[in-house]
Amino acid sequence: MSTHPETSSGLSVSGLAEHELGRRRFVGYLLAAATVTGAAQLGIGLGTPAAAVVPGVPQPADLYDLNDLLTDAARPTANLIQVVVDKDGTASFELPRAEVGQGITTSIAMLIAEELDLPLSKVNVTLSKARPELIWNQMTGGSNTIHAMYTPVRVAAAIARGALLDAAAIALAQPHDTLSVYEGVITAPGGASISYGELATSAAALVTKVVDVDLKPKSDFAVIGTPRRRKDALAAVTGKKQFAMDIDVPDALPAMVCRAPEHNGTVKSVRNQKDVEAMPGVTHVVTIPTGVAVRAGTFGQCINAVRALDVEWNPGSVSGRSDADVLEELRGIERPMLVPDVDELLGTVTDAVGGLTGLGAADVKTLDTDFVFYTRSGSPLETNCAVADVRADKATIWAGSKTPIVAAESIALDLGLPPTAVTFNVVESGGSFGRKLFWDAAKEAALISQKCQAPVRLMWHRADEPRQGRNHPMATSRVRTVWAGDNILAVEQQHTCTATDYRHGFGEILTSTAISLPAGVSNLGVSETIFVTSQQVPYDFGVTTQGLMETTSRAINSGAVRNVYSPDVRTALELTIDKVAKKMRLSPVEFRLKYAKEDRLRRVIKQVAAAGSWGRSMPAGTAQGIAVHQEYKGYSACLVEIDCRPETVNRKVYNGVTGPRVTKVTFAIDCGEVINPKGVEAQMQGGIMDGIALALTASTHLKDGHYLEASWDNYFYTRQWNTPPDVRVFVMDPVTDIPGGAGEAGVAASFAAVACAYARATGTTPTSFPINHHDPIGFEVKSFVPPVPASPTDGLSHTY
Repeated sequence: MSTHPETSSGLSVSGLAEHELGRRRFVGYLLAAATVTGAAQLGIGLGTPAAAVVPGVPQPADLYDLNDLLTDAARPTANLIQVVVDKDGTASFELPRAEVGQGITTSIAMLIAEELDLPLSKVNVTLSKARPELIWNQMTGGSNTIHAMYTPVRVAAAIARGALLDAAAIALAQPHDTLSVYEGVITAPGGASISYGELATSAAALVTKVVDVDLKPKSDFAVIGTPRRRKDALAAVTGKKQFAMDIDVPDALPAMVCRAPEHNGTVKSVRNQKDVEAMPGVTHVVTIPTGVAVRAGTFGQCINAVRALDVEWNPGSVSGRSDADVLEELRGIERPMLVPDVDELLGTVTDAVGGLTGLGAADVKTLDTDFVFYTRSGSPLETNCAVADVRADKATIWAGSKTPIVAAESIALDLGLPPTAVTFNVVESGGSFGRKLFWDAAKEAALISQKCQAPVRLMWHRADEPRQGRNHPMATSRVRTVWAGDNILAVEQQHTCTATDYRHGFGEILTSTAISLPAGVSNLGVSETIFVTSQQVPYDFGVTTQGLMETTSRAINSGAVRNVYSPDVRTALELTIDKVAKKMRLSPVEFRLKYAKEDRLRRVIKQVAAAGSWGRSMPAGTAQGIAVHQEYKGYSACLVEIDCRPETVNRKVYNGVTGPRVTKVTFAIDCGEVINPKGVEAQMQGGIMDGIALALTASTHLKDGHYLEASWDNYFYTRQWNTPPDVRVFVMDPVTDIPGGAGEAGVAASFAAVACAYARATGTTPTSFPINHHDPIGFEVKSFVPPVPASPTDGLSHTY
């Protein structure tokens, strides 16, 4: 797997807002502090809306997208972003975002190293604990971190550098503009020098003052845009990196929860609590809203106690219901597709793009398509976990969190403590995919600690997440396409799904509370806002409409799983496009190049088509597929090759689901200004694996109120035997200085490309995903009582 940067000179990018940082001047603060501390100006940032040139009225996301919304929300507290130069010559920064494996600590460190002219090794980025004063500036989501923080962090670092240079000019008795800086050492023309560490105290401001600063021009970049290994890579592969379960809190013993057999079932009574309390190592057995918690000396003893509990359960929130019932509910709330007025459409499009000479109502054709996307688990590889120490008057929590402010404030209410009494320490996480927007484990750990009056180290069992955790909602997506000749007159897409839970709000308690009341109604408004500011049709398709409808019931636990609506929405539309292209006698690549709105999109299409040898001869039962996606102020294209031949589909793998195999992936992304190309490549590789899983294997089955999957050995994410041996990622040279988002950008195009390749290989367009969701399920269902399997005794051969 390798990154292949592409040069793009002379491209005309229509609709792209000009935003040349170059020598642009900014205002910020030199803060009164013991050592040099720079802070960004109040309200600076990116987010200039990009106007899109489309026939007719642009979509909302073409004018103002989710990245703009999140960036604007962060502006009021941008002045609280601080870069500190310490006496040892290093720079430090507390990042108010969550590092969940996406590599943002490295990218932010690169920004600081660039502006300060420091080696990357001398920049230390840590995660900030919950800071309520940041309001909306401490929520991680929407692939927004780099877009929102690119300028504020650079400004803060540049202000610190300026203060150091001012102090050096005095110390070296040389004019400011004669000094040079290299790796944290300032040198005068005669060779005399002084280090940042030596200047850190003398350059500090006695009072906070406003200063203006020039950012380094792109032509001078030595760090930004260069491929760098993650700063935490060595610690991660050597086991030294600290996650929540590694935090050393005195007397914090392991804890686990015995959970209901049905989804969201609750405890009615515990029949044998005394017997379990007497088991080896067990210190406490307590009831909490989500089950019966056990605290013991080891996690093995917790598992034994959980398995021994005899609990009478109340029915769950979807008792007796199965996949078919949820799908029927969705069908019942689907909005009717519009019946287009053909003459009006012909007139509208003629006015917008020119004459449709010789075409009339009789030439107009319509295609309706309909797709189903089953529920998928939102669980990352690191299981849900948290450490909590709750005392009578205060609480301290350690956990991975994308919304630590609202997590701390909500937990304070649950504990009956004032918000100021809860300290929430954000710990790096082994994945999130949207899961860490909620604080379920932290809340449980706090409640258990309060009841036990002792600190706990809570860990969910792997079986807990797919059955009681948060899911990507089940959805239907219907597309109506209307065209005449080679002109697309209109495209309408109606997406319907079970409720996506946004009760975490925008990172603080006010919006969280507002979205929570009344049940479902406010949440739906947020859902529609997220939908319209994230979904874009990147083609010139005449009158384009995309709509969302969600259930108001919160019976099924859900969340904004990675890339939220985009994978399903994009796959439904890209499959439809292939069907229309075939009717127009255009290849999938020709069609996409012809109707693409932007040159940036054409560029990534051409890149994957050339590098992936589009159109090459392939054996029967195999095929190529291509799909594109526009989001996060970037464009991506994915070309895959798939093998659907019987000998591949029917191959046997121990305890696995095989089926079709993707054999080759060529992926290109233009995400604007790139901080770390190696990091973007890694993100795209992960997104590709997500896309393959969503298309072919990964889903959860609801049957009679129970989710059947329990653990990663029967939740079939992409495995080694389904991973393509040939994956190439092209990170395109930017044609804009605006950085977009990359964290989620690899999923949608990959999912859609696999689906399109499968349709071409089999001659049948799939209408439900993943394609292997239906019976037989391909695995033996683990028990619901007890809710977790026994600890393995032969771990050399397998684990749960």
